[in-house]
Amino acid sequence: MSERIARKRGGGGAARRAARQAVSFETAPTIVRNIPNYEPIDAATLDIIERNAETVLEEIGVSFPENPEALEIWRNAGAEIDGDRVRIPRGLARELCKTAPSQFTHHARNPERSVTIGGDNLVLAPVYGPPFVRDIEGGRRYAVMDDFENFVRLGYMSKYLHLSGGTVCEPTDITVNKRHLDMLLAHMTLSDKPFMGSVTEPSRAQDSVEMCEILFGKDFVRDNTVMTSLININSPLTFDSIMMGALEVYAKANQACIISPFIVGGAMAPVSVVGTLTQVLAEVLAGVAYSQLIRPGAPVIFGAFVASIDMNSGAPTFGTPESSQILYGAGQLARRLNLPFRSGGGLCGSKLPDAQAGYETANTLNAALLGGVNFMLHACGWLEGGLVASFEKFVMDADQLGALHKMAAGISNDENAQAMSAIEEVGPGGHYLGCAHTQANYQDAFWRSDVLDYKPFETWQDEGSRDTENLAAAKVKSLLASYQQPPLDPEIESKLRTYIAEKKSSLPDSLT
Repeated sequence: MSERIARKRGGGGAARRAARQAVSFETAPTIVRNIPNYEPIDAATLDIIERNAETVLEEIGVSFPENPEALEIWRNAGAEIDGDRVRIPRGLARELCKTAPSQFTHHARNPERSVTIGGDNLVLAPVYGPPFVRDIEGGRRYAVMDDFENFVRLGYMSKYLHLSGGTVCEPTDITVNKRHLDMLLAHMTLSDKPFMGSVTEPSRAQDSVEMCEILFGKDFVRDNTVMTSLININSPLTFDSIMMGALEVYAKANQACIISPFIVGGAMAPVSVVGTLTQVLAEVLAGVAYSQLIRPGAPVIFGAFVASIDMNSGAPTFGTPESSQILYGAGQLARRLNLPFRSGGGLCGSKLPDAQAGYETANTLNAALLGGVNFMLHACGWLEGGLVASFEKFVMDADQLGALHKMAAGISNDENAQAMSAIEEVGPGGHYLGCAHTQANYQDAFWRSDVLDYKPFETWQDEGSRDTENLAAAKVKSLLASYQQPPLDPEIESKLRTYIAEKKSSLPDSLT
């Protein structure tokens, strides 16, 4: 890094003075798994899935509608073009995928918050995309920018979250074609964790790149990844021009994309696990290959967002055994391609942060941990099938992410962990509360929730008999009341605000 860029990223004298006065919030390091991945699908079945996915690409093909430039790129690469249908010769997509990196660093404006995506790492990011929010006082309502900013503040203060996220909720009080500017500014100024860029239109992806060039410096953005953005495939087998346009912008700029089929089993993919995995792999192969045609070496993530469907109501369901099986299998396929893997999250279909939400969320979080996920989107705050971002569930989930950190660490067997001195000291019939080993280790021996209640019944009753939602609501208020903004060079912030003002004044308001 050049001295000039280091100086810009450091924030200058004003920022350093602010830093000395700021409250520091601890962020746990990226989870590094010291436990084995759960791999339930045998090699012979994986071979079948890979062979069938290649057949899908070669014989059925994928669609790139309203995107003649993409069709021409594929034609030049050796694919057969029939209308907007692209048929990819067996082995071509897989060969193109080989230039994608197996892991990469996603830089934050605070270098201490940068994360590595891939390998044995698990990076956690909050909920993405809901148009509604919910809290215990206001109930369910359309999200506004104040809600978005408060979620960014909560994400910044959440110890176990590694990313500030992207569209944590959709602020509906700002027009569609301009809200991405305000959302990006919130991530850049209210947090110093890594963040995601806009994908709702290619020009908005370009705005994201240009704002990052102001924040980090053009040279730094050219040579480093400072955004990881979500590119959904319109399953089955369709790559719409808006998402592909955003992918093209990011790939050209060396910024990372999650290539993620959006699967509801039984509606957008077959009802069987192997059939769904075949389609997921075909779509990811085509999407990753296209990113490498745009720019060999562009960082990408193998994505798989999978829900099943309730065959009575048609509603998506979460936390089901089949969804976990697909997640595990997709992770195995990603590792065979030597690509980072995205899936999982605190997914649930419940309307409230209740027992249903807790069960379903626990199932999806644990599946993601065991399935080798490297980038977990929707790690906290998801409610009502992704329609709602819940403030209470955000802090409930963010708290429980600490348990994933503890589980991923594995089990130590060093001398201290063997605890022979404690067993010898206590002997038969004693207790361990006062022994030397307990006194030396009690502060970090057991993971402990910062939200859930462990008090005796009488104390709990005297404090108002609060359930988990009420405890979480109190935690939200406490966090927001103690929030202090991380320092940022005032000159950089001024340039960002000027950029946004000029961009907004140049565009008429639009609902698309």
